[in-house]
Amino acid sequence: MNTKSAAAPRLSTKTLSLAKPGVVLPQYDRSKTAIGIVHFGPGAFHRGHQACYFDSLLQRDPRWAICGAELMPNGLMENAGVQDNLYIVAELDANIHYRVVGSHTEYLKAHGQADKIFARLLDPNVKLVTSTVTEKGYYLGGNGELDLDNPAIAADLKHPTAPGTLIGWVTEALARRKAAGMVPFVPVSCDNVMENGNKYHKAVLSYAAARGDKDLTAWITDNVRFPNTMVDSITPAATPELMERIAREAGLRCEAPVQREAFRQWVVEDILGEGAPDLASVGVMMTKDVAAYEFAKLRLLNGAHSTLAYAGLMRGRESVGEAMADTKLSHAVELMMREDIVPTLRKTPGLNFSAYISDLLDRFRNPALTHKLIQIASDGSQKLPYRIVGSLTDALKGGRSIRRFTISLGAWMRFVERQAKAGIAFQDPLNDKLTAIGKACTGNAAADVPKFLALREVFAADLAENPQFKAAILAAYENFEALLD
Repeated sequence: MNTKSAAAPRLSTKTLSLAKPGVVLPQYDRSKTAIGIVHFGPGAFHRGHQACYFDSLLQRDPRWAICGAELMPNGLMENAGVQDNLYIVAELDANIHYRVVGSHTEYLKAHGQADKIFARLLDPNVKLVTSTVTEKGYYLGGNGELDLDNPAIAADLKHPTAPGTLIGWVTEALARRKAAGMVPFVPVSCDNVMENGNKYHKAVLSYAAARGDKDLTAWITDNVRFPNTMVDSITPAATPELMERIAREAGLRCEAPVQREAFRQWVVEDILGEGAPDLASVGVMMTKDVAAYEFAKLRLLNGAHSTLAYAGLMRGRESVGEAMADTKLSHAVELMMREDIVPTLRKTPGLNFSAYISDLLDRFRNPALTHKLIQIASDGSQKLPYRIVGSLTDALKGGRSIRRFTISLGAWMRFVERQAKAGIAFQDPLNDKLTAIGKACTGNAAADVPKFLALREVFAADLAENPQFKAAILAAYENFEALLD
């Protein structure tokens, strides 16, 4: 950090008044708020997205402050803790705006503070337990159901009162609420998982059944709501440059900043029940049909992102902006969205696919936002089944072309090969398998592709054995760039 940035006062409750004009500050007395939400996984996305909605809500209703519960500490919220759990969100667009978010009033770590987290989960004031733990944090198998054989889940089943996973924590907390005769909280997944509420619900029921607790399973079935949700806002990782810029332009030094595009969207199934926060009053879309928005976002935005990531990285690009400046790549991605993905989506009132795609392309080109492709490329084995393979499978069933869908899959396989042979570990739960496959690749499609298709976490058996798909993926592995024409 340069001298000028270091000279700026550190963000805290006492230094808020030193913020430069134009910085948006909390418009409520944080000392008079009550915690109504426990959030597992308070990383950058949550802090730039859901926490901002609750920050706005606290201006009119003090009951909805957040306790951040960190399953795997990464230092982000610890840095914010020194700042009284305050942090700055930089909204990046043609004009950049800074906002100090104050909705987090407590931060606890699962390792060492489990009793305090459980105490919070048993607090009758806590109505929602939200989560952003990424797709892999739900430990779902290729069939979308809880993988009971996963070592982390198996470990929780052996020691259910000392959980390590989100599923274990939520189930044990619900069990304790039931035992205490309490009303259950509402678990709300805010991750990019198709039908996240339904799958979350099934995972918790499966886990409860595996614990051998029939009464708990029945109680959860009858009493606990798991709403489906859809979230959207591009949130690149913070950089030292961002910290310096915030110190210079906002007048306060923040060591737990978040940067995101100005656009954000949160769609929640309208089943939160009595006593829930008035999310609609702060711009959350409450609906009975989350699936339509979810499919549009996951397949159009996230599908395009994954394609830009793997094909872009293999073409020497580093950011979404650079990938979009690659005319051949961006044109192929736009055609995939308009001609290949849209036919897989269900039409619904209020969703204009053509306009949505145009907005997405503008967001991808946002010059103020540097979204690293390598960040998007993480956890590919977990993301691709939802972002690409699902659309491809629907296109196959509909007798439509799957050619462009194989661009990202072929590029991903080449990316795995390149990274493995360079000795670079994957940020992916299948790191060991991917490394072994990548190192064994010879460059010969007939020999290499079957190794990838054997990954049931990514490719279902019936798809992997489909002749049309096998021919298309072999061609994409041999030369995915030819598919850009």
